[in-house]
Amino acid sequence: MADRAVSTYYSSMAKPTPATLILKSFPDRAEGLAHCLFRAGEAPRLLAYDETVGCAMEMALTAMEWTAAVGILQEGDLVHAARLTSETANCVIERKTDKGDRQFVYLGPRMDAPMIDVFEGNVLYEEPGVRAVEFAQRAHALAHFLRGTGGAGAMLSLLSRRAPEVRHLKRWLSPALEALDRPRPMLAGWFSAAGGGVLFLPVDGETEFRYIECGLEP
Repeated sequence: MADRAVSTYYSSMAKPTPATLILKSFPDRAEGLAHCLFRAGEAPRLLAYDETVGCAMEMALTAMEWTAAVGILQEGDLVHAARLTSETANCVIERKTDKGDRQFVYLGPRMDAPMIDVFEGNVLYEEPGVRAVEFAQRAHALAHFLRGTGGAGAMLSLLSRRAPEVRHLKRWLSPALEALDRPRPMLAGWFSAAGGGVLFLPVDGETEFRYIECGLEP
């Protein structure tokens, strides 16, 4: 498998983050995805709900910075699901309450949010253009997310013991996206305190899958 992948390795200790940047190209989806999951190990990860579409990344960093600036997303939040389009963004995050309980919150456009049953969740706030709904169960929050988005262009936290933290997503997505030659949808990614890796889908008739890994260690 390794001999079929084209890779490039960069090391720059002058920059505190990342110290390493590794780029690989895979001609086959299975090889690229296997490499990404192998490198992830036990790290929190996100996988595309629809592997033929992936998740558009053009708005990713802007959306995360904006939501953090206005206090919607917090650095310690865990991202269980997310979808970005050219006009809207939806996500399911997990955070601890003041009592230490786990809280699952759906955030999305008010007009896109489906009607909810009383037993499923409580509306935290409803402002022009955005609604936040609190759920006690992860399954209910994800079901609400999928009802509202249909899963199109969405990423879900799967095959990992916990979801990625917002701080790690922001830290490792930025250099990965900057290393791309053009915008590409995300197929899979893993994000930990020490590093992260993202697998991107081919675009414009290409056949190669791009994998970019960033980390603190050379």
